[in-house]
Amino acid sequence: MLQQTPQMDKDAGSPAPLLEVNNIEVIYNHVILVLKGVSLSVPKGGIVAILGANGAGKTTTLKAISNLLRAERGEVTKGNITFQGEQIQDLSPAELVRRGCIQVMEGRHCFGHLSIEENLMTGAYTRGDGRGAIAADLDMVYNYFPRLKVRRKSQAGYTSGGEQQMCAIGRALMSRPSTILLDEPSMGLAPQLVEEIFEIVRDLNDKEGVSFLLAEQNTNIALRYATYGYILESGRIVMDGEASQLRENEDVKEFYLGVGGEGRKSFRDVKHYKRRKRWLA
Repeated sequence: MLQQTPQMDKDAGSPAPLLEVNNIEVIYNHVILVLKGVSLSVPKGGIVAILGANGAGKTTTLKAISNLLRAERGEVTKGNITFQGEQIQDLSPAELVRRGCIQVMEGRHCFGHLSIEENLMTGAYTRGDGRGAIAADLDMVYNYFPRLKVRRKSQAGYTSGGEQQMCAIGRALMSRPSTILLDEPSMGLAPQLVEEIFEIVRDLNDKEGVSFLLAEQNTNIALRYATYGYILESGRIVMDGEASQLRENEDVKEFYLGVGGEGRKSFRDVKHYKRRKRWLA
């Protein structure tokens, strides 16, 4: 895949973030405040996880970046978002895809009446580099997802959830992205398939140089594959750090990894957990 040379931070002398979200607020229907001062960054070649429970604001964060909020009467009312050093709030989703940033939606959203291969080819609609290049990338997708090659003529709506998730990621790859926003890739999948999906994500990161920002409720697996993580709660970032450090953090272990904290005697203690979270004290 073609990758652009990262910009350099003149002050620090290190690569500037590929994607940066700066203190954004998001409001739905002009009244419902969903995100409150969220900031995060994705380095070139990184796998960054946004973690948190259902309703924490993970999907909204991704849609703010991919400019899909307007379809749901949402808007970024404060802050800014930059991709490859340029602000992107006013770009259409299609233009953002052309620049190399694409979202894989929660729930996969394959075109059920089209075949797997036809679904994959829709991912190349923004490209103008010729049939040969597109065919080469299709072969690349089948190399990472051999199951899709077997099912390439099958109607997508009749394939399994795992195959549809692979198809959705493969379709995104056909646009030649530098960054993929991956929303809840483990949702509804068996543990073995989840492992397979995340292994492929790591391979795409290592071998193709694709950066990932993934929103995931399954904190355990996300922190095994991510390089950095942000924990989102009620629309705010409450903790962030290297994935290896978050895995060892006692609060993260207790509230997100299912490892009982010291002194917890029974399930009844769970109802008091909010008073024991350091960030809510």
